[in-house]
Amino acid sequence: MFMDSGLQQLALCLFFILCRLFQATAEDDWKIATATLSRDRDGSSSVATGGACGYGDLRQSSFAGYSAGLSGKLFNRGSSCGACLEVRCVNHIRWCLQGSPSVVVTATDFCPPNSGLSSDYGGWCNFPKEHLELSHAAFTGIAETRAEMIPIQYRRVKCGRRGGLRFSLSGSSHFFQVLISNVGLDGEVVGVKVKGHTTAWIPMARNWGQNWHSSLDLIGQSLSFEVTLKGGKTIASYDVAPPYWRFGMTYQGKQFHS
Repeated sequence: MFMDSGLQQLALCLFFILCRLFQATAEDDWKIATATLSRDRDGSSSVATGGACGYGDLRQSSFAGYSAGLSGKLFNRGSSCGACLEVRCVNHIRWCLQGSPSVVVTATDFCPPNSGLSSDYGGWCNFPKEHLELSHAAFTGIAETRAEMIPIQYRRVKCGRRGGLRFSLSGSSHFFQVLISNVGLDGEVVGVKVKGHTTAWIPMARNWGQNWHSSLDLIGQSLSFEVTLKGGKTIASYDVAPPYWRFGMTYQGKQFHS
């Protein structure tokens, strides 16, 4: 059975329109921003030793030193903590490595604004700039370290994690706090609930970064956690911590998988 010429032309038009739409979606996935190498006073990367997300010493974490501090617009008051970003240096022959290789970093810190400097020179993280302060491992994977500031493209990607979610406990008998790390998929935790063996599920509030708290005395109870990601997926880890858990300890639960 053959299609007449009019239908053939219509089919071809629809085919090319779909191809253009797919191409536009793929291109729009990358966003334009800038990046710098973050250094503290002794010359090492400040984002490697923790930051506003509360992860602590990142050299002991699953991030393997590939981390980034985000400007206010991207940090979003801490809700972006744990997100994974693919980053590449673009459009700079002198500073970008040949072939524009990319690295995947985890959002671990906040890059504060500097109102005393222009957003085009020094005040890289002034609102509404989209800017990343990259750890040494991440920066040297895409650009020359002599560069003061580089143009980049970035996009959100899934986080590849080994093992389960990590629940680090802190607080007192009247203040219970948990730091959630090593999160797979989109990495961004937006909701947490805790359950003792004598309680129902209790919503927790974001304290700062990925630290969540509740004004409860849960000492002596086994603990379960329910974690919800930005993408909408929820996972419950039952009896993660035994009744004899202690503050300062870290326990492992289930992991998100695609």
